Amino acid sequence: MARRPRIEFEGAFYHVITRGNQRQKIFKDEEDLEKYLTILASYKERYKYFLYAYVLMSNHVHLLIETRVIPLSKIIQGINQSYTMYFNRKYRTVGHLFQGRYRGIICDKDAYLLSLIKYIHLNPLRARIVKKPEGYKWSSHRSYSYSEKNEGAFVDTDQVLRMFSEYKAQARKLYRAYINDSVRIKKEEIYNTVDQRILGEEGFVEKVGERIEEEIERRKKRHEYSLQEIAKAVEQISGITLKQLREKSEDKKVLTYRKLVSLIAKEYEYRGKEIAKYLQKDPSVITRYLKKGDSFKLEIEQVMKKLKGYKTIVNKQV
Repeated sequence: MARRPRIEFEGAFYHVITRGNQRQKIFKDEEDLEKYLTILASYKERYKYFLYAYVLMSNHVHLLIETRVIPLSKIIQGINQSYTMYFNRKYRTVGHLFQGRYRGIICDKDAYLLSLIKYIHLNPLRARIVKKPEGYKWSSHRSYSYSEKNEGAFVDTDQVLRMFSEYKAQARKLYRAYINDSVRIKKEEIYNTVDQRILGEEGFVEKVGERIEEEIERRKKRHEYSLQEIAKAVEQISGITLKQLREKSEDKKVLTYRKLVSLIAKEYEYRGKEIAKYLQKDPSVITRYLKKGDSFKLEIEQVMKKLKGYKTIVNKQV
């Protein structure tokens, strides 16, 4: 049976579980645990994701991550590869340390954030490693419980603590009471997913489906036409050649259609630097052009129709 594709879009909230290959130990001593946290913090700084909770167990890791622009697959790939390189060097081993396919469950943040944090932070208790969550050093529990300097400084605790109180000291006290109460989060509550990928009620699942369709359309559109094709379509409408667009010119018509090429290229997911290189202009100039979108709506639609017309003609010829 084919693997289902990962669900990835900006702002998605995930419960990530990554395990050692064949359930082998991935942490053999405290240095290993410290190294993993250093890598986790480093990639958080690089990719700007939100990290709400973590726990490091001997042969697996739980993370609560909310992505921004960088997709989860790239984040986890980077973390796992960096740690594997460290591990293999230290222990003189080769090959895969982690299971090939981590589990990334997209969750309804509003409904499950607190439950997931509680489930993750109580992991060491369920494994009978400690009797109290504060007795386990390798989770983000202490980041929420205490205001110790630099204690889990890279964990995004503010949003969760505000769910308990606007006052930090009171919020921490209420959080500790929540974690230590007699109500336990059952495993089936956390893993009762739709097709093993989504945790949420029907309405949330529908919203995720809509976001997936939007993302598929966006990816289809990305670089659908080359910059050369875009410039050619603009030339047919305006009579302005690529050579003229690249030249230094104060001619208003040339400036207008250079902006138009830039804006249409942006519609097809080209970055400012790519456009600047193609038009042989300074990137700061292109950045200014890309702020002018609202005044060129009609022209953009006209050129995009012409581009689609090219595709139709090509498809008929094939």
